[in-house]
Amino acid sequence: MYLEEGRVLAFAHRGGAYHPEIEGLENTLAAFRHAVALGYRYLETDVHVTRDGALLAFHDEVLDRVTDRVGAIADLTLAEVREARIGGREEIPTFDQLLDAFPDARFNIDIKSAGASAALAATVHERDLWDRVLVGSFSPARIREFRRLTGGRVPTAAHPWEILAFRLLPSARLADRIAGRDFVAFQVPHRRRRVRVVTPGLVRRAHAAGKQVHVWTIDDPAEMHELLDRGVDGLFTDRTDLLKDVLVARGQWRSQTGEGAS
Repeated sequence: MYLEEGRVLAFAHRGGAYHPEIEGLENTLAAFRHAVALGYRYLETDVHVTRDGALLAFHDEVLDRVTDRVGAIADLTLAEVREARIGGREEIPTFDQLLDAFPDARFNIDIKSAGASAALAATVHERDLWDRVLVGSFSPARIREFRRLTGGRVPTAAHPWEILAFRLLPSARLADRIAGRDFVAFQVPHRRRRVRVVTPGLVRRAHAAGKQVHVWTIDDPAEMHELLDRGVDGLFTDRTDLLKDVLVARGQWRSQTGEGAS
């Protein structure tokens, strides 16, 4: 199973995008290697599809922010994308490259674009990834398409409407009935503007319904401790060093090999 009961899941967000040693190299093989070397087993990435159907591990719709090229991913071929460099030196990896490079890792995937649902579903089928990925999206349509194409066999995160039902309805039983049971986890921010999303009530009701709560993207140790004390099941972080330190201090760190604090 992708989720492991009784342990805190530490997610390396885009490989640990703001770790001082790899800042500027988000979502690259170098970033993910760095996270795995620290002992991270759960790697977070986003996916887009090129014009010719290649599934990329990349966050933005365009190359402009993090590479030395410009242009929309959806308008470019894989060969054209290969010419871009992140941080002046790293290629944008395909999702297949990540799977090959880190055969023992598990991936949390955010479907970021139209077409990526079908491409990711095809990869899951081809590579037998049923228990190796957890998939979410801000787009209800995209995650519904992915669930349909994979027959509900892949664990997924709640989409925004499912989250809203649990956040606002008066009981976990009612929320579970209305939101449905197509997901295994809530992946949410701690706060949204001035509204605290991850309340003790949300955590309690999620657990009562058999769901986990994963919070993004937490880079402050004090906030990490606060959320862990509240009982959340996982944290996404860009500061993989700081989250590891917090979990080690609490006796809750497990390395890539599944062993205790190291």
